[in-house]
Amino acid sequence: MHSFFRLLSVLPIGLLHFAGGVMGWVTFALSPTYRRRFVENARQAGYSFGQVNSAVGHAGRMVFETPRIWLGQSLPKCTVINAEVVDRAYALGKGIVFLTPHLGCFELSVHAAAQRWSAKYGDITMLYRPARQAWLAEILETARNRPGAQAVPTTLAGVRQMIKALRKGSAVGLLPDQVPPQGLGVWSPFFGRDAYTMTLAARLALQTGATVIVARCERLSWGRGFKLYFEALEAPLSPELDVAVQEINLAMERTIRQCPEQYLWGYGRYKQPRVDPQMSPSAEGDKA
Repeated sequence: MHSFFRLLSVLPIGLLHFAGGVMGWVTFALSPTYRRRFVENARQAGYSFGQVNSAVGHAGRMVFETPRIWLGQSLPKCTVINAEVVDRAYALGKGIVFLTPHLGCFELSVHAAAQRWSAKYGDITMLYRPARQAWLAEILETARNRPGAQAVPTTLAGVRQMIKALRKGSAVGLLPDQVPPQGLGVWSPFFGRDAYTMTLAARLALQTGATVIVARCERLSWGRGFKLYFEALEAPLSPELDVAVQEINLAMERTIRQCPEQYLWGYGRYKQPRVDPQMSPSAEGDKA
């Protein structure tokens, strides 16, 4: 598998998207559980399968383009939209919490932002969950640490590094629609249904005063690259944690509705949280 990842990392992005699109539909056809979850999640958000069926192919494209982003000699072409939103936030000196849902090429969001701003404002720090497979763990230890980006594990030590970065005026990146371990989230509405939602994003912003910016990296057709959009929240987060978490969920909903055909509707957003011994519930108050 390591060799296969290396092979994918040198192929043109257009070819990867073609192969990934095919594989996305093959996976959809072979997995009844995935099909059911995809359709149910899309319906929960008010979409019929016909309205978002192109997301099936985009899920496969996301998988195939990831080695290219992690291991490629250079990043794919990415046009930044609304860069002034980020410039203004950095100028405040309190750091930035970049948030992006499982939409489009979310792996590229941090690296493209780092390429543009890290030389002036420091590395962008992002969380990653260590892989269980030895070959993938070896790749992840270095693959996400491109110049300007620093990946830290989902442990208390990793979270502390994020807090340190924000206090220096740098930025961090999170996927707030990722289901956290038991005890590290709250049940909050997401497209009208309660979903176990991380509190970390809200805690980081509330404790440090960092600006929250929503990012979405849309995949262009025919291998033409990507467009990375930045938007500030419509209003500052509420000081009440539960309310702030709900406000972030609403911001994710608005972002997804801007490009629903590239959201990972097959992701288990409404699943029960797992137990993670490295992130004990008792430490929740310490980490942010």
